[in-house]
Amino acid sequence: MFTKRWIAGGLTALLIGTLSACGSGSESGSSDSTSGVGQGSSSTPQKARPTPDTVTGLRDSVRHLAKQTAKGTRPHTVTKCASASKKVRHTSSSGSGSKKKTRTWYTTEQHRECSKVRSGTETYTRIVRAERWCVSLDDVGGDTAKDDVWYQVTRSAYDEARIADEHARVEFTPTGSGC
Repeated sequence: MFTKRWIAGGLTALLIGTLSACGSGSESGSSDSTSGVGQGSSSTPQKARPTPDTVTGLRDSVRHLAKQTAKGTRPHTVTKCASASKKVRHTSSSGSGSKKKTRTWYTTEQHRECSKVRSGTETYTRIVRAERWCVSLDDVGGDTAKDDVWYQVTRSAYDEARIADEHARVEFTPTGSGC
């Protein structure tokens, strides 16, 4: 009975701690705003802060690398089955002590044994290079020395960068580096 109360009390404390940690940023005493405009419950949306993985810079160029495939061959396997029989031993005992008797008999059970065997070769398509979308940036993170840095991005980030003007500021989360 006490363990149920301890569990209920622990879950209640966990719930209270979680809810207090999830309070809104403007009400939790953070003082990172520069002005009072756009705070609280106004209808103007606030711009989300970039995550540490977000990259900003000036659009230099974009590149789409199509998927490359090649034909290959591999062994073709098929399943072959055959009927088989197995001799099974059965025993039963009766009595106890010096009057104990054991009776043994055998039966033959039928079953199928299946195995995979090689039967020639088959042709398949293998992927040599996966499809990639890449964006090159200048002045990465505001550093003018970081130019022509390539990033792999998602298709939607590639489309946004492709339609952006040359040397326009773009911001995205890369999926990989280099291209």
